[in-house]
Amino acid sequence: SLLEVTNMLPWIPDDMLPLIFAGLMGFTLLLYGLLDGLDLGVGVLLRRANIDDKHMMIASIGPFWDANETWLVLGIGLLLVGFPTAHGIILGELYIPVLVLLLGLILRGVAFDFRVKARANHQPLWNIAFYLGSLMACLAQGFMLGHFLTNFAHSWMAYGFSAFIGLCFVAGYALLGACWLILKTEGLLRQRAVHWARGALWLTAAGIAAISLATPLVSARMAERWFSLPNLYYLLPIPVVTTALVLMLDRVLASLVGNDSERYSWVPFTGVVALFCIASGGLAYSLFPYIIIDQLTIWDAASDPEALRVMLLGVIFVLPVILAYTAYMYRVFWGKAEPLLYR
Repeated sequence: SLLEVTNMLPWIPDDMLPLIFAGLMGFTLLLYGLLDGLDLGVGVLLRRANIDDKHMMIASIGPFWDANETWLVLGIGLLLVGFPTAHGIILGELYIPVLVLLLGLILRGVAFDFRVKARANHQPLWNIAFYLGSLMACLAQGFMLGHFLTNFAHSWMAYGFSAFIGLCFVAGYALLGACWLILKTEGLLRQRAVHWARGALWLTAAGIAAISLATPLVSARMAERWFSLPNLYYLLPIPVVTTALVLMLDRVLASLVGNDSERYSWVPFTGVVALFCIASGGLAYSLFPYIIIDQLTIWDAASDPEALRVMLLGVIFVLPVILAYTAYMYRVFWGKAEPLLYR
């Protein structure tokens, strides 16, 4: 019975359950941004490559891209079952960009499979479709975050900010995808990836800076959390480390221009992952404990404790399986990408 299932987790206090679900949701969405973000970034960069490079770029993400979207499904599922009130409000306000996101992911998935089976003269069409699907997904995700951070304000300034964050998301995913290509490819494509990464770095940094400046302007509560003493001293390492990472990435990428050595090929990708993790951690600190800025806390929006306990049992079983599968998949297909062979 439902009562017997909920009694299997008696050691978790009721008021801790929404906190656990919020942490799990943030964790899964961060993993989605990192894992599927590199796929989206490679897709966005596909337009700039020649036909041979396109095959190699697709080969670099081929074993991973479909499974990476599992994290998006899990994150949205946790929002739905854990915080149904917030789910209704957020997806209601973001209906159009969510639709664009889904259309982009569908177009991207169809194009990925069809380009492998298409005749040579049809492949350019599916390459364009894969690029457009990736671009739509990137823009939609950035617009959704920008609109969420402006508290769903309906003004030209708010929409302009959301559109700018959408462009920065394209740059951020392109940066992640380019650094992945630096790690996975060799020769001229690797050098092109270094050039692409350098071009995307500063727009990515501008997006992080814009979000950091906008959040305290939107909410006096968030401004006080960051700039009141002694919080300011404790939190100062976050912008300092973020700035240092951006400068380090700029220097490392500059050192890789014309350099075919593999010695530091892992540094750009690791640095971008660290940059995204720190930026996401700072944003999570700003938002907590609200799931909708200054309107709805995670405790106000959460499902009943009994329901959360039942769903937590499922998450405890599913999450380690997905993590293990993801880690195994990346281990098996680690190393340099090999050319695709079409027969």
